[in-house]
Parts: sequence; structure tokens; C-alpha cells
Amino acid sequence: MNYQDALDYLDAHASYETTGRIESPTLDRMRALVAAMGDPQLAYPVIHITGTNGKGSTTQMITRLLMAHGLTVGTYTSPHLERLNERISVNCEPIPDDDFAEQIAAIADLEGLTGVRPSYFEAITAAAYRWFADVAVDVAVIEVGLLGRWDATNVCESQVAVITNIGVDHTEFAGPTLEHIAREKSGIIKPGSAVVIGETDPELVRVFTAAGGASNLVRGEDFEVLEQSLALGGRVVDLRTPTTIYPEVFVPLNGRHQCENAAVALTAVEAFFAAPVPGEIVSDGFAQVSMPGRFEVLGHQPLVIVDGAHNPPGADSCATVFFEDFDPAGRRLLVVGCLKGRDAREMLSALRADEFDTVFVCTAPSPRGLPSEEMYAAAKAIGCDHVVRSDTVERAIDKARTDAMAEDAILVTGSLYIVGAARPYLRDSLR
Repeated sequence: MNYQDALDYLDAHASYETTGRIESPTLDRMRALVAAMGDPQLAYPVIHITGTNGKGSTTQMITRLLMAHGLTVGTYTSPHLERLNERISVNCEPIPDDDFAEQIAAIADLEGLTGVRPSYFEAITAAAYRWFADVAVDVAVIEVGLLGRWDATNVCESQVAVITNIGVDHTEFAGPTLEHIAREKSGIIKPGSAVVIGETDPELVRVFTAAGGASNLVRGEDFEVLEQSLALGGRVVDLRTPTTIYPEVFVPLNGRHQCENAAVALTAVEAFFAAPVPGEIVSDGFAQVSMPGRFEVLGHQPLVIVDGAHNPPGADSCATVFFEDFDPAGRRLLVVGCLKGRDAREMLSALRADEFDTVFVCTAPSPRGLPSEEMYAAAKAIGCDHVVRSDTVERAIDKARTDAMAEDAILVTGSLYIVGAARPYLRDSLR
């Protein structure tokens, strides 16, 4: 099996990313697969991360802090922006094509031997666990794909279970209340897990502290952001963990919410080592953090920013960073699309689309992309005066850039699929 064969094999399997549906959530297939491989996910310690927003940033921060300790770190994330290999990495280097093909071939062989037909996500997850064991990582940092309890990643036994926050998302599988969503996410907590809780709502915190972990650390009680301020290219933050106060830590990501993610990440690493983290390792680790597609600046004059906000809480954070941290001098232009299953009006309201001078709506490049006609209607419904419709992300970007002056700012957002298409197009066109 070569790399293209591996991609074709995966595409032939059921995918939530394509259909937006999960039939009868179960871990039975995943457990059968990893058991047939000798349970590779138990060959190394795991930090397991869930939450409505901030999972990706927190995962990256934890990975970098562990790498700064000199550890070999396997990281599993989803979805990818441009290439599937991005989801599986060791020390932030994506799995090579040949290794990826080898791992997927092993999953395909197991399907033939066991009769277990995994989903697209299950196959990739099993391949990640297997590759991390083959490479002999010192620790794996695993980001949940969807909720937690029934997520394919949840066959591991986490030393540290991390919950970033709880918001309304994926209510087709959990809900309708935040407490229901929290209970699904609490499913990643195991009896031996040190639990790091970034959520601060007392009722939701109780869901996690009652889930049976070995210990609980709660933001606002056991750790917190003491001070934070805007800096060039990110934030400077004072962090308090259960053991230590870390002053003036530079976090090279935009948005005050990244300070909260930093507090969660640092506390999780302390919990993993059961010890404070030396100050120079904190500085070195955070300095290396990079999050492509998360409030990433890809052009100047006009300013062009891409952000993968894909649900209303994320959109609200995105709008806050754009209007407060950047506060562009000229006009504000929004390029936006989202997926079916999202409330387009709610997304656009959270993005404060009616405060942009022009909104360029498009269809996200996914089988689940919401048609641009529906995005257009939603934008008009919330009071956007100037709305321009395009069928593709690329065409919407072209129209926005043609309209923009040097002092203006263009924000491209609404879905990681939007950002995944925008990044290579902007890189090529801005050369």
C-alpha cells in the first residue's frame, strides 16, 4: 500500500467529517482493533484532552512543554488543515508518507483478519496509537475528536485528563444542556487520571470532580491567570499553578483566551511530572508554540488573518481578538463559511458580522459545507448591509482583496475547512 492507496482506503470508510452523522456510538470496534494490535495505546503514558474550544492550542502547548523537557512526544489532533499527516506527529513533525501508508496498511490487514470495519476516524486513531508505540514515544498527547465518552481516542488510560472548557456544540450527539455535554466529556476521566479542569462554572466543575479521577485541579481554585497583557505577537502572562507562580511568560498566540489555555497546559504538565516545571523550560516551551490557522496573520497591507473558529463560543473569541487586539484602522472585511449543522445566524452573530463593512460569504469546501446562498440569507437576517456571495473560498478571498485598501483588514473564518483552503491559496497568491 502506498500513500495514495492509504488515502483511498480511508475515504472508503464511513466518515463523520463527510456525513455529519455517527451511527450507534460505540467503542467496541476500536477496542477490538487495538486489542488485535496488542493494545499499543497502553505502551506509553497519555495526556488526554477534551473541551469545546482550546483543545488544539492546549495540546500544542503541552507538547512543546514536554519537548522542552527533552522528551519524545507523540501528538494526535484533528481535523487537519491541509494534509492528513498533520494529525499524527512526533516532536511536531508530521508522520512521513511512507510510515503513514505502512500504518494504514496494518489497519487494513486487521480489518481483513478480524472482520472489524473501522470508521475513517477510528482507522486513523488506531494508526496513530500503533505508530507511537513503534517509534517508542516517551508520552503521547491525545486530542479528543468529538465529545469524549464514545470518542475513538478513549481506549487509552490517561495519566492526565484535561478539560479546557464547556460550551454548546455537537448538540446532535449530546445535550441539550451544558451539563449533558460535560457528562459526555467527563467520559475520558479514568480512575488513575489526574484531572485538570479549565471550566469554572461550579455546576459543570462538579460533573468532572464526581467522575472518579485520582485528583482534581480546578481553574480559579488551584491554578489561574494572575495578570496578562498584550504584547507584540502574543501575550505576556503571570500564571499560578498548584505549586508555583510563573511571572512574565510570553505566549506567542493572539487572544486573552490563550492565557487561560496556557494555565491549563502548564498545570497539566505539572500534574504529569507531579512536580513544578523549571522556569527556563516554561519559557523555552511556550516560546516554541505555533498554531497554524488560529488567528494566523498571512498578509499585510491589507492585513489578512485566518482563524479556525467553527462554533459560536470560538467565533465570539475570534471577534473579540479581531476588534479589541487588532482594532484595524481601515475597513473590516469578513470572509466566512460554515458547515451544515451549525446555526449560521448564531455563528455570524457571534462573529459580530454586522459590524464588518462587507461580508463575503462562501461555501466551505466539504460535503457538509453550508451553501453560500444560506450563508447570504443568514447574514442579511442579522442586519449585515453589504453581503457578497461566492461559491468558493478562493473566489471570496479574491473579491475581498480586490475591494480592500492597504489600511483595511480581512478576517477569514467560520470553519477549519475554510482556513485549510485559504492558507495555501493565500501563501501562493501573496508570494
